Amino acid sequence: MGRPRTTSDEAILQATARALGRHGPQGLTLAAAASEAGLAPATLVQRFGSKRGLLLALAAHAADTAGRPFEQARQEHGSPLEALRAALIHLSEGVATPEDLAGSLGFLQLDLTDPEFRAHAAEHARRVRDEIAALLDAAVTGGELATGTDAAALAKAVHVAYNGALILWGLTGDGPLPAAMAEAIDQALRPYLTA
Repeated sequence: MGRPRTTSDEAILQATARALGRHGPQGLTLAAAASEAGLAPATLVQRFGSKRGLLLALAAHAADTAGRPFEQARQEHGSPLEALRAALIHLSEGVATPEDLAGSLGFLQLDLTDPEFRAHAAEHARRVRDEIAALLDAAVTGGELATGTDAAALAKAVHVAYNGALILWGLTGDGPLPAAMAEAIDQALRPYLTA
């Protein structure tokens, strides 16, 4: 009989994400991820097989949990548009410096060049877009956005604004990222607001 797991896979993946932010995917080692999680590297090998297996598990986890910030924001905010802003700002919380963003962009290289990673990234993008569209649809129904607003089309524009705000902020460093993110979202929504 094996030892019971004292650290969940989710906790390990959260620790891996933190280590990834510091080292990027190329510089990340199993030892660095294990150290962040307070485990031995052999434990990661037992659970995930390799660094690639660990990174694929992280990518799958990100896709599987993409809706969590939106669910939380719905519970905390009465307005769909306030929930949308809060959720998208929460999604960007792991990025505090341009160097953090560089680690994420390093992961994007894997997403663009490796079909297994790309499948997880595409699923993550679809889930985020669908969550954005659902909140925008609720905002139309609730009268925050103009009647007849195409929530699906606007969701694509908001998603692009979110990703664009990340890149521009990383290049310019103008102000805190949450403020830059809120401004980009507000600009995308402004033509559709009822008040």
